[in-house]
Amino acid sequence: MEITLVVIGLLTAIAAVLAWIALRWRRVLRAGGINVALRWNDDQADLGWHLGIGRYQGERFVWFRVLSLRRGPDRVLYREGLHIAQRREPAGAEVYALPSGASVLRCESSRGDSIEVAMATGALTGFLSWLESAPPGRQVRRAS
Repeated sequence: MEITLVVIGLLTAIAAVLAWIALRWRRVLRAGGINVALRWNDDQADLGWHLGIGRYQGERFVWFRVLSLRRGPDRVLYREGLHIAQRREPAGAEVYALPSGASVLRCESSRGDSIEVAMATGALTGFLSWLESAPPGRQVRRAS
């Protein structure tokens, strides 16, 4: 009898987590955005890319991971202090892990953090436009 209750409790918990993920993902997709893959830990690059949806919110680019339990965005990139350090095409196994026709940007913040962003050509054009557009009086560092 105890084992049955434990199994029922475990199955209920699993169902609740799956329902939460499905509801969160539905809310994220309904709000719109672009397909973006991120990789943020240079020390553990072999852990690979994380797929999700990106969205522009004024001075911020918010990113929601496909499978996450967070209510809000999983990563936030602030336009101020962010610059492109490198642009490249996917190499090796990345070709299969990233959206079709994606390019990879290695971005660095003024704090020294780095993150790699991969997105398709159209989305990349929008991201670069967002990054380079700045309020009057603010200077933008451009990739060399």
